Amino acid sequence: MKPPGTITGESVCAVIVTYHPSEPMLGLIPNVLKQAEGLVVVDNASNPAEVALLRKAQQSANFQLIENEKNLGIAEALNQGIRWAKGQGFGWVVLFDQDSQITDGFIEQMFSAWKASPGHERVGSIHSRHIVPETGQEAWVARTSDGSPVLPMTAGSMMPTWIFDRIGWFASEYFIDVVDWEYGLRTRAAGYLVVDAKQAILLHKPGAPAEIKVLGHIFRPSHHNATRRYYLTRNRIAFYKKYFSTFPRWILSSAYHQFFKETIMCLIAEEDRARKFRSILLGSWDGIIGKMEPREL
Repeated sequence: MKPPGTITGESVCAVIVTYHPSEPMLGLIPNVLKQAEGLVVVDNASNPAEVALLRKAQQSANFQLIENEKNLGIAEALNQGIRWAKGQGFGWVVLFDQDSQITDGFIEQMFSAWKASPGHERVGSIHSRHIVPETGQEAWVARTSDGSPVLPMTAGSMMPTWIFDRIGWFASEYFIDVVDWEYGLRTRAAGYLVVDAKQAILLHKPGAPAEIKVLGHIFRPSHHNATRRYYLTRNRIAFYKKYFSTFPRWILSSAYHQFFKETIMCLIAEEDRARKFRSILLGSWDGIIGKMEPREL
């Protein structure tokens, strides 16, 4: 990290959230430090052996480590890291999860996209492309007519720290799912721009569900467990309710492609369907009535 006094308005602090990280995953840390002026790692209650790996990495690299005693969720962990970066005077944060890998020139390319954007002083977030390293395929993201992402992913995004003073923090009540979508539409609803950095590539390895073929169509069930299925359902419904009046076309598209079709595939092709169906019903009800507290399942 740069020493105090050299941080400028374009200085970037990376924020990485970890949860049960493995040693190979920690290879992200030195790669990020080659490009960012600062780094804060926020761990969400990993086990002692995994935390020991993080402490060991901290000894050989200069970064801040925040250790949570319980899992606070991705949203609050990001908020913790961003608060630390703001407190240190950084003008920008770039967000990663432990399953991603930064490519050469990543942050420089993010800034290039920002500077090239008309009205760049109103840019609230910049988003990279996500490439699966084994296949070279790009993760699909819904986009507007100008190519900017509608529902961007948190990993690989870069934001000016002033945006959090203007529109608030990530929604901690969402805990894990739909956190990125909610902040993306909140940014747009407030009149700020969401920019696509086409040259900035994040290598990101998602889960690899097996393909199935139904009525001539190929589907890839996510195979999330029953607890995750609850939060996916609850948070999506809460998100749809919040933004339908402002972005009806985008919400209807998401409800069909990311919610309806995925739920049907879950109930047709996945294991433990009875428990997952119960989670979907509970999540639907809680999303409708606005119950956003943690639920024992």
